[in-house]
Amino acid sequence: MASLMENLIDILNEQYDAYSVLVELSRKKTPIIVSGTLEELQAITDEEQQAVNAVNAVDKKRLEIMADIANVLNQNEKTLKLSDLVNLINSRPEEQAKLEEARKRLIAVGKDLKTVNERNKELLENSLEMIDFDLNLIQAMKQAPQMANYNRGAVSTGEVYGTNLKGFDAKQ
Repeated sequence: MASLMENLIDILNEQYDAYSVLVELSRKKTPIIVSGTLEELQAITDEEQQAVNAVNAVDKKRLEIMADIANVLNQNEKTLKLSDLVNLINSRPEEQAKLEEARKRLIAVGKDLKTVNERNKELLENSLEMIDFDLNLIQAMKQAPQMANYNRGAVSTGEVYGTNLKGFDAKQ
């Protein structure tokens, strides 16, 4: 059991490191989003994907170790949480303290990641709104108002200013 706990603590520390890399990449992404440089954004997104893959690999190891610990403790592996495990090993205060510290660090880095990602999400949404506004403005500039021309039935012809104008014809 002691070696399983040591393995779990080591994996939790690895998971913390992997999440810390992800947080730093997300922080690097913020000024890139503001500047709007698509090439740099693509490069940092590729790096983030590699970091996410590393997080997933470490998480898989953590789940395997938690399943082994649950079997040893005769607990349900699907419902056993890290906080429950901390409470279950109160007879081993040294391991309990290390496990609780690793748990707190993971919670803190998770909160940091959430905060940075929410800020980046807001920046991206603002950028999309500006792009939408610019596109609407360009479309409005290209569209001229309708003329007040009517046909014999007193119905508007729907002609638009500038569409009936003929360009300069050099052949005439």
